[in-house]
Amino acid sequence: MKRWPWLAIGILVAVLIPLWLGGSDMLGRLQRFPAGLWPVMFAMIGLCWCINALRLRLLLGNLAGRLNLRRCLGTVMATEFAICATPGGSGGPLTLLALLGRHGVRPARASAVFAMDQLSDLAFFLCALAGIFLYALFHHLNHSLQWLLMLSGLLMLGGLALGIALVRWHRQVIRGNGKLLRMMGVSKHKRRRWARKLLHFLAAFKDTCALPRSTLLKAFALTCLHWGVRYSVLYMALQGLGADVRWAWTFLIQMLSLSAGQFSLLPGGAGAAELTSAALLAPMVGKSTAAAAILIWRVVTYYFYLLAGAPVFAAMVGGPLLRRIKQRVYR
Repeated sequence: MKRWPWLAIGILVAVLIPLWLGGSDMLGRLQRFPAGLWPVMFAMIGLCWCINALRLRLLLGNLAGRLNLRRCLGTVMATEFAICATPGGSGGPLTLLALLGRHGVRPARASAVFAMDQLSDLAFFLCALAGIFLYALFHHLNHSLQWLLMLSGLLMLGGLALGIALVRWHRQVIRGNGKLLRMMGVSKHKRRRWARKLLHFLAAFKDTCALPRSTLLKAFALTCLHWGVRYSVLYMALQGLGADVRWAWTFLIQMLSLSAGQFSLLPGGAGAAELTSAALLAPMVGKSTAAAAILIWRVVTYYFYLLAGAPVFAAMVGGPLLRRIKQRVYR
């Protein structure tokens, strides 16, 4: 419990950044924001949860019968709460593995499902980056955005190459990891256990990749739909504030801001995401409009995840499992 106050402090700092940036003008713009857009944006997040629940059932394959759609939806909400509430989102995969394990899904298979989910996200963002590159060829793009766009592309390609290398040369990876662990004084028993876990994960990941092509295509289509809906929130906020910014730029700003938040290792990227998005958006629409849009965007896509996900997380995870997850995240 000692670390929960740090989450509260991070959220407070994240809220204060737009207030400091926009000042009293921002408050006036928030008052004029159409009230009817709020339920629409919250409904979009609800739709995102439902989409991810369907995607989880698809990736589980023949194990999907162990979780009905309501359980899948609760699992998704609890997992995304853990991602938002822990440093670098580290609690997300642990929560997913723990909840799926309660329904008889082995840790290796649950890890493979999570890895396939992340691979699907990575493939979507690489396609999106390629589209933005083509868009930028015919539109003006300032040097800072060009640099950030190239850096994001290189990091994603590097992550994809690392994953392919792990699968392709896993034997060499296991041997090299074993030598490194032996130099660190890790016992032979633990080295063998970790090697077995990696082999079990690779076998489960291979089984997940062997799902019917139609199933994988449906999962990827749901991935595209999820991120398309979620990344439309900032665009809607700017439209409600009367700013004329193309959807492609709002997509790029969100992608870069949330990437910066992940690298900051702060829960939900609190503070880092706000600062990055403000730096990118303010030159386009002005400080007060940018601050108001950022606050609306984070209320819908971050604070709402915490408020709505917290009771679901508490109900599904429970005390003993919560203590185990916290020990692994913060050790």
